[in-house]
Amino acid sequence: MLPEQKGPAGPGPNTIDLDALDWAKMDGLVPAIVQDAATGRVLMLGYMNREAARATRDSGRVTFYSRSRQKQWVKGESSGNTLTLVHMEADCDADTLLVQAIPAGPTCHTGRTSCFADAPGNFLGELDALVADRAATPVAGSYTTSLLESGIRRIAQKVGEEGVETALAAVVQEDDDLLGEASDLIYHVLVLLRARGLSLADVVDLLELRHQPTA
Repeated sequence: MLPEQKGPAGPGPNTIDLDALDWAKMDGLVPAIVQDAATGRVLMLGYMNREAARATRDSGRVTFYSRSRQKQWVKGESSGNTLTLVHMEADCDADTLLVQAIPAGPTCHTGRTSCFADAPGNFLGELDALVADRAATPVAGSYTTSLLESGIRRIAQKVGEEGVETALAAVVQEDDDLLGEASDLIYHVLVLLRARGLSLADVVDLLELRHQPTA
């Protein structure tokens, strides 16, 4: 699990009522749509029987039922490209599962990130995941690694510099200049958050909380 994933959002992966699912509709199976919990990208579609869903819920390792092989299988058991469960819930008809997970490596057997080649994702989430990976596993020659290793004061200084440059670009420069400076600022803010053990997801959670209507 990536550092920014502190655990499931909402009710959590271990609270789903499997008995409430409509297992009869597809002869004991339900489709399971797998989504990258960090980026929102749809990764794959599989099928689960009750045992596979229970194993996924209880172990945290996304598990499916193979219709062709007539057996249960854990995603990545041979390739190592596992899916770690973050959250699992049923749709309104209780006959389909949405599985949010953190992938280790490509999900598709072709080596692609997703089984759907053009599935849209959230690049900002991907960038945050990359920063998290650099924090966990430093890479020689990586600017992100060197920035993280420079310490919180240096990173904070860079954020300040980029913030001033963004403000100046908004006032006296062209749109392309503003976009470039804003991109630099957002990247450095992600690194600053990670240096403090925080993440983009934490910011999103707070924004969502602030957006809740008041009684």
